[in-house]
Formats: sequence, structure tokens, C-alpha cells
Amino acid sequence: MRDAGTEAQTLLIVEDDPGLQAQLKWAYDDYRVLIAGDHDSAIELLRAEEPAVVTLDLGLPPDPDGTREGFRVLKAILANKPDTKVIVVSGHGERASALTAIASGAWDFYQKPIDIEELGLIVRRAFHVRDLEVENARLASQGAGDHRVVGGMITGAPEMIKVARTIERVANLDVSVMLLGASGTGKELLARGLHEASGRRDGAFVAINCAAIPENLLESELFGHEKGAFTGAVKTTEGKIELAHGGTLFLDEVGDIPLPLQVKLLRFLQERTIERIGGRKAIAVDTRIVCATHRDLDAMIAEGSFRDDLYYRLAEMVVKIPSLAERPGDAVLLARHFLHQYAPAMNPSVRGFAPDALQAIDEGRWPGNVRELENRIKRAVIMADGKLVMREDLDLSGSDGESDESWLNLRAAREAADRVAIRRAMMQSEGNISSAAKLLGISRPTLYDLLKQYRMQA
Repeated sequence: MRDAGTEAQTLLIVEDDPGLQAQLKWAYDDYRVLIAGDHDSAIELLRAEEPAVVTLDLGLPPDPDGTREGFRVLKAILANKPDTKVIVVSGHGERASALTAIASGAWDFYQKPIDIEELGLIVRRAFHVRDLEVENARLASQGAGDHRVVGGMITGAPEMIKVARTIERVANLDVSVMLLGASGTGKELLARGLHEASGRRDGAFVAINCAAIPENLLESELFGHEKGAFTGAVKTTEGKIELAHGGTLFLDEVGDIPLPLQVKLLRFLQERTIERIGGRKAIAVDTRIVCATHRDLDAMIAEGSFRDDLYYRLAEMVVKIPSLAERPGDAVLLARHFLHQYAPAMNPSVRGFAPDALQAIDEGRWPGNVRELENRIKRAVIMADGKLVMREDLDLSGSDGESDESWLNLRAAREAADRVAIRRAMMQSEGNISSAAKLLGISRPTLYDLLKQYRMQA
């Protein structure tokens, strides 16, 4: 078995055209490229080398003008190594071929004639997703439980997994993305994750908090200024937009940008050029904008404090980030992560949480979300006297016992409650079925039945 780094660099190209074989091998010299021209050689290389990504031409001998042999190879690849990212490449342009390929388990579909750069983006994205899966498996094997890493954030909640999938889909689309969520939900981490998953990852990621900079300085921070443009401008300074050329600019709290500056930002988004303060020259800038806010922009538009045309330019894709309270089980998962992160330096004797502390964490509402939880765990680690963090070390009052949900359908309410309880028990027991069943007050077979019924992972 190859290590993660080696596997992520191995690309298998299944193509019978010698000219195209040579072209693709030359184009993808960043990877260790393997070439196969038929079913048998493709499967032999798959078993021997275990490539993470495969590009597969459907028209292979002895059926080069059809798709039968290509689909036979696809079936064999997924039977031997189901986690392989197979990108089907075909000159057969029927929509049915694409749908059949995806339905059969292909990761993506690309139609000839081949654009090397465009196909290269798909290949890079496939490697990136595979790397994330390998990292998730590594963390799970270390006892972290059933969770994923999303933009640097650990989660086990389906609500955040949905966010992760959206981020992966839009990463390589050159559209502006708006992240909506309460303070402390990790909007900047997700913005950075989106940047790292995109084709702009080699460019700069530049972040600016629009609410933290005085209004009279914000324009200069964003657009820069020429020497002598105002008192104190002793040299020409590039703004954040210009510094992020070729990369990503993250505008946090974009709802705090004053109206006059909104006009100038809109002009940049329309024309992709800027003028520094005091300048007369238009400067072309290739910068992707990702923004975030916790404010109600719809209400601001209605009252005239935020331009609707700017909103639509910034919100070509909107991603809503759930609060920590809307992600049952994540609080315990993250608390364990933060404890292992801070205890070695701050209080090495601390090894874990007492049961009452875990219960308090799980029941907390966390209005400050992940940021509040992190700060609270850091404080608790410092204050703990023994090997375990106790409830009193957290300085929490516990759950208020009130529910924001009002269910009318009893069956739906029962299923939702079961899912939340099972997820929390699995998080607290770190994935141990017997311990989780004991916490839930049911037998192991009953828990297995519920996991199967609700299609939840064990």
C-alpha cells in the first residue's frame, strides 16, 4: 500500500490513441503518469500501482467506436478499488453516456475534444478531494470518530458535510461566494478552505475585516493609494484587492462597508479594474472575491443601507453555515479536538473530560459558536486540577431546557430526536457501539437496527 503522498501523485490514463497518450503524459508531468491502452493493462496497473485518479476513454479496443469496453473497464476499476476517482473522457457525445457513467460510479465526465487546461482542473480537483478523504481516514484511525475536515474545521454533522460538498463544487468555478452565518461559525476558515481547493491556491489569500477598520481608512485598505494622495501618504501602497491578484480576497463583515465605498467595489466587480486613491490609471486585477457577514443583508437592502446590485455581484453563490447549536454532536467532537490541541502546552496532566463536563458541552447553546467553545475549552484546560476537565472548570450553567423546534408530525419528531440522540451518543463514546448503546439505554442489536433504519454510519 502506498503512503498518502505517493498515491495522490499517481495518475492512470486509459487511452488507446498513441498521439493522445503522449500529449496527456507531457501535459501532466506534475504527476507520476501511467498509460494503459486496453482493459487488461489498465486493471493490471490499477492493482499494482493503486492510482488515486484515473482518466478513462470509453472507446477502447476491441470496441473503439462504441462504449461497451470502456464501461467494462469502469466496472472493473470500481470493483477492485472503489475509492478511485474515475474521470470518464469520451468522444461519444450522447447525454446517455455521461449519465450512465455517473450512475455507474464515475466521479466526473468530460467530452472530447480534450482541452488540456480544462481537463487538468478536473484532475487536480479529483486529487484534492481524494487527499481530503485520506486525511479523514487517518484522523478516524486515530480515534477521532466519524467526522470530516471541512476547510480546516472538524465536523461530524450532516449539516456541515453539506456545506463541505458545496465548497468543493464551487471551488474551481470563478464565481463570487458569500458565506452567511453567525459570528464564530468559522467563515474565514471556510473561505481559506475554498481558496486552497481552487485553482488559485498558489496565489495569495488576503483577508480583511471591514467592520474593524475605520470608515475613512477602509477605502485605502481596499484600493490602495498613490504617494501624496493625502496627508501621511509618504509612499505608494497597494490595496488588499491588488495584493490578492491571482488569488482570493476574503471580505469579512461585508455588510459594514459604507455606501459610497460600495459603489467603488461594485465598479471593480463589473470592470475588474481599480484606481488607487489619488491615481489616474486603471489597474487590471484578477482577484476572486469571497465575502461573509452575520448581518441581514435583505433587511439592509430594504432600508437602503446596502446596494442590491452589489449584493447580486457578491452573492453569485450563497453558502449558509449552521450555528454550532444546529450541529448536534459537533460540540463534543470539537471540544475533544481543542483539549488535545491546548493541553500539552497549557496543562499536560489533563487527558480528557469528566462525563458531567461532556454532558454540559453537549447541552450548551453556544451563542458564540465554535470561537466561544474554543475559548471555553482553553480556559477549562488551564483551570483543571486533575486529569479530567470537570463541569465546574467550564463555568457553564448548562442547558436551559428550552427547544426552538415545534413539531407537528410525531413520526418526524421521533426520527429527528432519535438521530440527534444517536449522533450525540456516538460522539461521546468516540464511535464505540457498546458504549453508545449503554448511553442510550438500549441494546447493541437495537442500536444497529436504528443505524440501519436511519442510514447512519456505525
